[in-house]
Amino acid sequence: MQTVSDLRAACASLLGTQETFPFDATTLVFKVGGKMYALTDVSAEALAVSLKVRPERGEELRVTFPGITPGYHLNKRHWVTVPLDGGVPADLVAELLRGSHALVVAGLTRVQRAEMEL
Repeated sequence: MQTVSDLRAACASLLGTQETFPFDATTLVFKVGGKMYALTDVSAEALAVSLKVRPERGEELRVTFPGITPGYHLNKRHWVTVPLDGGVPADLVAELLRGSHALVVAGLTRVQRAEMEL
C-alpha cells in the first residue's frame, strides 16, 4: 500500500466505509458510522496514514518501527501515523488499518452496527 489509490481500495474493502474531506480539500478521511478510523493528506510528498490503535499497541509500534509516530494533530495515545514508504511491512499496515476500523466499529452502538449490518 504505497499510493492513495491503494489506500482507498483497502478502505473500500472494509464494511460501512465512507470517504470524506471534512477538513479541507487535501485531508482524506475514512469513516465508519460517522467516526474516523483513517486519514491521510493526499497532497503530501511522503504518503502516510493516521490510524486508531490501543494505547499499548501504539507504544509498541513506535518502539519497533522508528518511522511510526504519534498521530499528527490527533490524540497521541490513541492514534499513530504510519508512513507508506515501504518501511513498515505492507501486511502490518493492512492489519493496522483493519484494526483501526474494528476499534471504531466496536465503539458504535448496537443499533448503529445493526443498521450498517456490521
